[in-house]
Amino acid sequence: MLRIIFKNASQSRSKPQSCPFFSIISRSYSQLHSQIQRPSFGIAFDIDGVVLLGNTPIGGSSQALKRLYDDCGKLKIPYIFLTNGGGFHESKRASELSELLGVNILPSQVVQGHSPFKQLVKRFENELVIAVGKGEPAAVMSEYGFKNVLSIDEYSSCFDNIDPLAQYKKWSTKQEVDQNSTLKMKNIVYSQRVQAAFVVSDSVDWSRDIQVLCDVLRTGGLPGRETGHQPPLYFANDDLEYQAAFPSERLGMGAFRIALEAIFNRIHPKALEYTSFGKPSPSVFKNAETILSQLVSSLHHHLEAGNHGDAGSHPFKTLYMIGDNPSVDINGARQAGHPWFSILTRTGVFKGKENHAKFPADLVVDTVEEAVDFLLTKECSS
Repeated sequence: MLRIIFKNASQSRSKPQSCPFFSIISRSYSQLHSQIQRPSFGIAFDIDGVVLLGNTPIGGSSQALKRLYDDCGKLKIPYIFLTNGGGFHESKRASELSELLGVNILPSQVVQGHSPFKQLVKRFENELVIAVGKGEPAAVMSEYGFKNVLSIDEYSSCFDNIDPLAQYKKWSTKQEVDQNSTLKMKNIVYSQRVQAAFVVSDSVDWSRDIQVLCDVLRTGGLPGRETGHQPPLYFANDDLEYQAAFPSERLGMGAFRIALEAIFNRIHPKALEYTSFGKPSPSVFKNAETILSQLVSSLHHHLEAGNHGDAGSHPFKTLYMIGDNPSVDINGARQAGHPWFSILTRTGVFKGKENHAKFPADLVVDTVEEAVDFLLTKECSS
């Protein structure tokens, strides 16, 4: 595998604007109907530590992304955001990213850690499930099609004294609901077993959420009862750490999973069973390739399908994964293999001068803007 490190980014830059390929795709569609070609490459960007720190764009991300659009603001190079983060529906996240980064981002371009939960709708569509995490975890699951979902905030509020530390907490996550809604929720949780628990995003209250999840999982879905068969447990990702606005990394969902598992295994005769989604799973990258192919098809729907194969099956020469976390982004791209090419930035979890020793990337750059510089130049010259 070729591994390159540019210590001086200016040595690797050229002017992709002068490339005939990019001159062509910036013209109007009416001029290109008979000559435009589908791009042979696509891009997957991580978000936290690559394009954003908190809600602040970093590494020239806004300028880099704008180069993937034509002069009219239409997307010309297929790209997606492939993140283990979440907590909000893809449509809401796309709207937030569009505002922060100054480009038009479609919901189909946002793939989050919990996006694969959609695949479990048929199994749990009408069953009682609970959703854990920051943001709007229950709303996310409802929009995916789960019809009987409660957030862990709503669920725990139905049990008096289930959280023994609640009286000492200066914050409240309990939503204001009318008396009829509260009574309806209590009737549900007292009569129905929880059939599955989904950790959609990072837990806001570890002590309560670990306590309640242990109650649910060791009793077969009815807290306060005898030990029972553990319901399925799903995590949107297994990131130990991630880069946020604070200078050093923050503990992620993987750390929460470790804490829950360690405690559960001490109080239950059988070890905790769970399924984790998100990067670095090869299935995530395979799904990303499919989504990018579908994006290409939607961008070039005016071309005859007979000349380009079935929609969603467009073969890419190269797919670029641009991330900041070697064990997640780079490791995932390496496991996925061809046609993935990994690019590691120094704006997030990774801050090393040289390549990462255990999970070396194909290319290491300082910023996402340099990564886009590289790949546009490379694709122009190929």
